[in-house]
Amino acid sequence: MTSAVSRLYVVRAGALTTVQDAGRPGWAHLGVGRAGALDGPAARLANRLVGNPPDAAVLETTLTGCAVSPDRPAVAVVGGAGCRVTVDGRPVAWGAPVRVPAGAVLDAGPAECGLRGYLAFAGGLVPEPVLGSRSADLLSGLGPAPLSEGDVLPLGDPAGCGPPPPAGPVPWPGVPAELVLPVHPGPRHDWFTEAAIRTLLTAAYRVSPHSNRIGLRTEGPALERSRTGELPSEGMVLGAVQVPPDGRPVVFLNDHPTTGGYPVVGVVPERALAAAAQAVPGTRLRFVRA
Repeated sequence: MTSAVSRLYVVRAGALTTVQDAGRPGWAHLGVGRAGALDGPAARLANRLVGNPPDAAVLETTLTGCAVSPDRPAVAVVGGAGCRVTVDGRPVAWGAPVRVPAGAVLDAGPAECGLRGYLAFAGGLVPEPVLGSRSADLLSGLGPAPLSEGDVLPLGDPAGCGPPPPAGPVPWPGVPAELVLPVHPGPRHDWFTEAAIRTLLTAAYRVSPHSNRIGLRTEGPALERSRTGELPSEGMVLGAVQVPPDGRPVVFLNDHPTTGGYPVVGVVPERALAAAAQAVPGTRLRFVRA
């Protein structure tokens, strides 16, 4: 078991806060998805600012933030979705390293722009890894469960951290008012009419409030199939744009199933999905040809 030198207490869990790292790719043949931080660039930047390796485990919050308290002094960064950050009620910097005294409460408030925040601590979080990752996978149930008030997480030793980056402003990615997702033709694009493909690439959609870590659901015009019938389950990849019976595209995110039986009309490249992770419900969405 990984040794831990300290603990992090959960004071306020928020709507959905999970432990995430770089995920567990390479296990799809066992039916295990990759999981991992939905906004990978934000998680890696938060880790870099506290001197961690890029794949160290962090907390991923959803919309309402969270509050935690370490039992030893800690250096932490809150990044990703913009929010008010306090230590024992005193405002501190967002997106930059802050010192949290032992027993003090670091509170990442509700998101003011974007959707998912990242809390990185020097030394990282070190719950027991599963298949090489400490990430929570909400579909398979692997990894630590979503946080609840009163939970305790092990903190890693900060002694092995690298030097912090030079002081100064850090350019965190912004949150676009409109989400534009490039899309390659999918393996079942010929299951849809030519009109449906035009609709996919020209219509205005919106991000549905039913989106989650499994998939970005959409609201907008339905895509018409060119053929009926059932499709045998086949492998699914990150970014697959699957079309369920209601005709509204669903973009698979990190906790997606490894197989599925609805046709995949397109695939969004992984590099474009970080922006999808920060799109709040109601955000305008367009698919464009990659």
